Amino acid sequence: MMTNDLQLGGLYLLMAVMLVAGALIGRRAAFAKGITSVLAFIVIFGAGFVVFSFRDDLHYVAQRLEAEATGRPVELDGDVIRVPIAVDGHFWVQADVNGVPVDFLVDSGATMTTVGRKTAELAGIKVSGQRNQLVRTGNGTIRVATGTADTVEVGGIERRGVGMFVADGDDLNVLGMNYLTSLKRWSVEGRWLVLES
Repeated sequence: MMTNDLQLGGLYLLMAVMLVAGALIGRRAAFAKGITSVLAFIVIFGAGFVVFSFRDDLHYVAQRLEAEATGRPVELDGDVIRVPIAVDGHFWVQADVNGVPVDFLVDSGATMTTVGRKTAELAGIKVSGQRNQLVRTGNGTIRVATGTADTVEVGGIERRGVGMFVADGDDLNVLGMNYLTSLKRWSVEGRWLVLES
C-alpha cells in the first residue's frame, strides 16, 4: 500500500517537473520571466500537492463549514452525529424541544438538562410543582422546578419524556447527562463531539 502511494507521488512529481520544463523550453522566455514562471508553477504544484495530501480530510472541512453555516450538527450514517467545537471552546447544539428549536450548551457536568422559564413556556414543557428546589451549578446555586419535555431531538436523535429542570433565569439552556447517558455512545474526538443513537 505504501509502495503504491510512493509510486503515485513519484509519478505526480515527474509530471509536474515535465510540465515546468516543457513550458520553459517552449516559451524561450527571458531569464526574469522564466524565474517568474518557475515560481508560479511551484505555487500551483504546491497547492495541488496539499490538496492531494489532505484529500481524505477535505470532507471534514466541508462538514465543519456546513455545521457553522446552519448551526446544526453534522449527521453521519443516520444514527451518528458530529458536533464541531465552537470558538468559545464549548459544544453547542440546536435541539428541537417539543418541536421548538432551542440552543443548548452540552455540559457533561450537568446532571439534568436545564432550560430557562421563557424557553419552557415557548416549548410547552410540563412543569410540576413550584420553583422550590435549589441546585448547585458551576455559577452558583439556582432555584429550579422540575418538568418534562415530550420530545428532545438533536440532529435526528430523538428522546421522549426527557426530565428537565426549569430555572428562574432565562440566560442559558444546558443539555445534561440525563440526555447524554440515554445514547449508545457519546465522546469527544479531537475537536468534535460524537453522539451515537
